[in-house]
Amino acid sequence: MRIIRGLHNIRPEHRGCVATIGNFDGVHTGHKSLISRLKVEAAKLDLPVTVVIFEPQPREYFDPVSAPGRITRFADKVSQLAKAGVEQVVCLSFNDRLRALTADEFVQTLLLDGLGVKFLVVGDDFRFGCDRSGDFEFLKQVSGDHDFELVSMDTFSHQQERVSSTLVREVLNNADFDLAERLLGWRYAISGKVVHGQKLGRQLGVPTANIQLSNLKSPFNGVFAVKVSSCDDQQISRFEAVANLGVKPTVNGIAPSLEVHIIDGRFQPEVDGLYGTKLNIEFCHKLRNEQKFDGIEALKAQIEQDIADAATWFASQG
Repeated sequence: MRIIRGLHNIRPEHRGCVATIGNFDGVHTGHKSLISRLKVEAAKLDLPVTVVIFEPQPREYFDPVSAPGRITRFADKVSQLAKAGVEQVVCLSFNDRLRALTADEFVQTLLLDGLGVKFLVVGDDFRFGCDRSGDFEFLKQVSGDHDFELVSMDTFSHQQERVSSTLVREVLNNADFDLAERLLGWRYAISGKVVHGQKLGRQLGVPTANIQLSNLKSPFNGVFAVKVSSCDDQQISRFEAVANLGVKPTVNGIAPSLEVHIIDGRFQPEVDGLYGTKLNIEFCHKLRNEQKFDGIEALKAQIEQDIADAATWFASQG
């Protein structure tokens, strides 16, 4: 897959494509239905399937405090887009310069001069431009004056309910990972590199792998039974573990963190050997909410109970 970061990096060789624009948070089945429509047209025109996304997402830019938790961070989003058949991702930095573009300027700079779009699919609620004057009717008028076809994608539903990133967040927050898998079309997981942390787990006798996360909010938190695998196919493959996703209130944490303790007896390497390794954390079952304890000893006792509860749950799955 080709990744183009920013309007300034769009080159003449990138011109000519079929495209869509949006946040694509979660890359759920609704998104994949839209991408499938693009793939049909791409095959007819012999052009690459292109998705335009934003970092940060617009709501995160305008109001980071109240913006919804991010289902997929950039790397996981790009990975899922590639699996869906996307050949080219244009990632636009959502900043003061981009937000100041009018609807006319956005279309001219990105779609016409930049990508030379020949076929465009947008959702039924897509809006753009500094005054939000850009919508489907606006694009319809532009497409009539230029050489590209425009299609509005119908809403995709699951059991008569509209599939959306909002719905996926609600389902994840309820820890219904089976339903989330049906809505997403993939088993929910977070991937990231193992980085150095406070090493508190080691002091407590339960060493953890700290997964690098951005400062973006998660759509849920708590303590979970998870499966861990190596994205690099090097050290470990789908071992049972316990994960804490949240802000670690007992030790005054603020930034989002994901810590994983592998409980599978088949796993022997020291955590030190995992630094720099990219791991995939697949969420299986929620054990409890994240909570603040009176002290380290109380935290240690709860962690030991979490490990026992996770082991019991995995054993019950056969």
